[in-house]
Amino acid sequence: MTHSGPRIVQLLRDSQMSPRRQFGQNFVTDPNTVRRIAHMARITPEDHVVEIGAGLGSLTLALAEVAGPIGVDITAIEVDRGLVPILREVVEQGRAAHPTHTGQVRVLEADATTVDWNEVLPGDRTHVMVANLPYNIATPLICDLLDEVPQITRMLVMVQREVAQRFAAVAGSDHYGAVSVKIAFWASARLMGDVPASVFHPRPNVESALVEITRRTPPAAVEPAQLFGLVSTAFGQRRKMLRRSLAELVTSEQFAIAGVSPTDRPEDLGLDAWCRLARVVADTER
Repeated sequence: MTHSGPRIVQLLRDSQMSPRRQFGQNFVTDPNTVRRIAHMARITPEDHVVEIGAGLGSLTLALAEVAGPIGVDITAIEVDRGLVPILREVVEQGRAAHPTHTGQVRVLEADATTVDWNEVLPGDRTHVMVANLPYNIATPLICDLLDEVPQITRMLVMVQREVAQRFAAVAGSDHYGAVSVKIAFWASARLMGDVPASVFHPRPNVESALVEITRRTPPAAVEPAQLFGLVSTAFGQRRKMLRRSLAELVTSEQFAIAGVSPTDRPEDLGLDAWCRLARVVADTER
């Protein structure tokens, strides 16, 4: 059984707590929403589920309803030490209500931006991250996980709608930027649906969306640091032509060899073009 709006309010009142802005806390109050997310995660018996920002356990309970019957374990991470005891009690109550579920739920008090993932993630499983991410950490956290935690092979995250659009954007679209290129390098991303502000407590001032990010093998013979350095520099001056924004990094000859027009702007280049340019620059610097 997942939390309703009145249940969220009651849990906060009983613990004399209120949502904390510093942690970007907006708790989901609609059981249908969290159940939809849990089913969209496509959890299999070979998986281990990681939830970041578990809060009061709305999504945790929905994930347990899906994962528990097939023996899948969940690690629910929460940074707010005031919420952790409530979350543990919620998890225990959920466990008592479903004694036949063989999957376990572990509540971990930790900061997802600094935690040692090698200690958190079991070595014999594929790892799926499912989370209602605080808006203020969503982009850097996803980028860091893609860069540094290959054990997480799939993510289904709820983020600010504009951020979700940026994650899934393609070259030439309004939302395409440096983070779009980074996501595309490591993974494929697709929008999975909007989530209205009305299902949160407190209600945020922006709309949310779900995005699925599935890791894949990155393009061969491309050094990520070289690629992302070029991309970051170019998008830092996105209104300028590449010959201007990358003047100190790429020569006219290198543009020509890569088959990239120096009069293009950064949003004109898809991942393949960015990779060609990075390879050429790296090769001619050797």
